[in-house]
Amino acid sequence: MSNDLFDSKLNELKSLKLFRNLHISESPNQSMQIIDGSQVINFCSNNYLGFANHERLKMAAIKAIHEFGVGSGSVRTINGNTSLHEMLDQKIAHFKHEKSAHHFQSGLNCNIGAIQAIAEEGDLIISDELNHASIIDGVRLSKAAKKIYKSCNPNHLEEVLKEHRKNYKNTFIITDGVFSMDGNIAPLPHIVELAEKFECFCYVDDAHGSGVLGKNGRGTIDHFNLHGKIDFIVGTLSKAIGSIGGYIAGSEETYSWLNHRARPLLFSTSLPPASVAASIEAITMLEESDEYSKTLWENTHFFQNKLKEEGFDINNTQTPITPVIIGDEAKAMLVSKKLLEIGVYASAILFPTVPKGKARIRFMVSAMHTKEQLEKTVEMLKIAIKHY
Repeated sequence: MSNDLFDSKLNELKSLKLFRNLHISESPNQSMQIIDGSQVINFCSNNYLGFANHERLKMAAIKAIHEFGVGSGSVRTINGNTSLHEMLDQKIAHFKHEKSAHHFQSGLNCNIGAIQAIAEEGDLIISDELNHASIIDGVRLSKAAKKIYKSCNPNHLEEVLKEHRKNYKNTFIITDGVFSMDGNIAPLPHIVELAEKFECFCYVDDAHGSGVLGKNGRGTIDHFNLHGKIDFIVGTLSKAIGSIGGYIAGSEETYSWLNHRARPLLFSTSLPPASVAASIEAITMLEESDEYSKTLWENTHFFQNKLKEEGFDINNTQTPITPVIIGDEAKAMLVSKKLLEIGVYASAILFPTVPKGKARIRFMVSAMHTKEQLEKTVEMLKIAIKHY
């Protein structure tokens, strides 16, 4: 029966040349990676700072395995809360300049767990139209009413607030800090101003800002100097931090409430000790030095300037996320495939992830890349696009 259920849908994807198989990596996540048996320049990773294969993180993880084993054995609220887990929460809170923090098994778990726990029936959630899928799912799980505002448009947000805020007890404005498809930064100062004016809570998912923006990679809130102005700061440990997990930073009351109501914390085993220890070490490294984020930004400016010199449309990115707009979806898939054949691994991003007609090749620049690799990639992109 399952064959009948999906056959026609899969055949449609194949006819549109949108069907894909998973690629297989055979090496650590780094700038040069073995994908499907071939060595390629890797632009498909969120490993912004190169921490995922850093020696210090690996040693911290190994040490944690020897001391605590490979698994925590339980949820945090029963028996899965080690001293390492407590240390990670404290480390995140200190790094983010917040009173408290609570980490989750993933960024997705964080959003779907936290949003349904903090917003209830009689409340209103107003969400940016281009927010990450994990926010969308979290909003759907909540019993609060939902409204959408045009992406990064404070004027439209204000219109929504004027029309609807008065009808609800609590209102939560939710936005990504950095948008993962276009690389643009949310206008947080304007959003905070509206949140204060209309007495709303502000919730920012800074997954792609943490480790990238702000002093020593403290994120978008630090970038705009908005400490103390954002009620709920979400981040991930699986991108710039190089490990796995997500977190929400804020008040001590938020921490306590999530302990009682966030379902991923109540019903899913806590992170393994190795991942927790690696995250602690990564944040320690960020606190010690800004060399990693400086290198990331040097590479970003170098690569994006080269692309613009060659006439490529990289939209309005403000971060290392570098979209090269192709337009046609089938062509974007073919260009991505050709790039892989000639030694560059960069994903095609298609509808419904981005609007129709805005298909792109997304390049995720990292501190790991060399200038030679970045220059070669621009040349390979020219070849791949001319091929089609």
